[in-house]
Order: sequence, then structure tokens, then C-alpha cells
Amino acid sequence: MINTIKSTVAFIKERTDFEPEVGIILGTGLGGLVNHIEIAHSLPYNEIPNFPVSTVEGHAGRLIFGTLGGKKVVAMQGRFHYYEGYAPEQVVFPVRVMKFLGIKTLFVSNASGGINSSFRVGDLMVITDHINLIPNVLIGKNCAELGTRFPDMSEPYSKALGAIATEVAAERGIKLQYGCYVGTTGPTFETPKEYGYFKAIGGDAAGMSTTPEVIAARHMGLPVFGISIITNAAFSGQKSTHEEVQEEGAKAEKRMTALIMGMLERM
Repeated sequence: MINTIKSTVAFIKERTDFEPEVGIILGTGLGGLVNHIEIAHSLPYNEIPNFPVSTVEGHAGRLIFGTLGGKKVVAMQGRFHYYEGYAPEQVVFPVRVMKFLGIKTLFVSNASGGINSSFRVGDLMVITDHINLIPNVLIGKNCAELGTRFPDMSEPYSKALGAIATEVAAERGIKLQYGCYVGTTGPTFETPKEYGYFKAIGGDAAGMSTTPEVIAARHMGLPVFGISIITNAAFSGQKSTHEEVQEEGAKAEKRMTALIMGMLERM
């Protein structure tokens, strides 16, 4: 695996000559953040050796290199999911690549269903912890060059980055929620009883991504900031659709963009 990662990194460096400080993963309907990046290079996934290809509507499938909030960033405009049929190591392959490209911090975003009844559609939730119900990406032989066999997960999401988010949100009048994200395999939206189970075990929001990437990032020692846009309210009993998720994600995107840009400026 490590040779495959290094081969892909060598290709990207040859094409871009760009060393990013921060990696950003953009979830369903959230790809518009790239409109605020001063783009230096853009690589479609299908041109990058060993990269998977996005198959989900709302995921453009490009690796963007440029400047945002005064920081050199690499942004994934579209991510990969276990439910698409990819093996866990394929899902997190881009995170490994970004680490070897030089990033020191990872930002992850997603669209999720609200479990906490105090949440409303359109809310931004800073992820403070997660419950991973997707097969763990570290199952199998461990690569010591990537990280330890048994990585600590007592702080999956950086408290320091969370504090910066709180400060920026207060200054810019952005309302934040805080909570635990439940990562599920999908691709079905959850049943009422499943949502009840997620609530009982401590979940505040649920989605079909994020936890694999965060586990891989922490395995490699990268601090992570995670944020969810609550795009549908699971507790309402209303039916959920992918179109609804995209639409609500787009509505909240401006606030998420302002928050991330403010955080980057302060880091």
C-alpha cells in the first residue's frame, strides 16, 4: 500500500509542484467551497493513478490545489463511500495521499441527518466525537510507516480546532451545534428504529461517510476538524431524499464556507 501511495504522490507533485498545509474533504452538496479557493491546479480523479472515482450525484470528483483563508490547501471536491462498493482502504486512500503531500491538518465536512431533537434542518454541527459503524479501515496488516497498530482515539476531533471554530462563529454570528456523529454504511436512509438506536447510544447526527477518513487521519497523527450540515431531520418522521440533502447542503454552504475561511485565517 505504501508504494502505491508514494507513486500517486509522485505523480501529483510532478503535475502540480504544490505543497498544501491543509486538506479539506467536501461532502454531498458542499462542493461550492472551491469557488472561494484561489485555484492553482485542478486534477480530475480519473486522471490520478490509483484514485477511485466519485459515483454519487453532488460529488464533482476533482482534487483542487490553491489558497483559501491565507493557507495553501488541497480540497477533495467529492469523496468516496463504502456503499459505492469501494474497499475501506480505497475510501481513505486520498487522505493517505494528502498526508504524504504535506498536509498538517484535515478538515472534513458532510451532510447528515439530525438525531438530536434540538437540531433544525440547516444547522451546522461541530463534530466532537463519533461512533463508527462502518468496517474499520485499519483492519488487516498494519503499515508502520503510516501509524501505530493501535492508534489512540481519545480525541478524534481536535479540541483546539473546535475552540477556534467557536470563536470564529461568535464573531461572525454563525450559530453552531455540537455533537456526536454516527457513521453508517448506507446507502439506505435509516429506519425510525435505527435512528432511535443511534440516539440511545449517544448519537446527535448520522451519515454515510467521514468516520473512515477520520480514523485514517488520526492513525497518521493528523489533527481533524469535522463539521456536519444537518440536511434532514430524522426525528421528524418525514421521508428523506438525496435531492433534499443536496438542496439543504447548498443553503447552509455559505455559513460553512465563512466558518472554514475564518478558521484558516486564524490558524
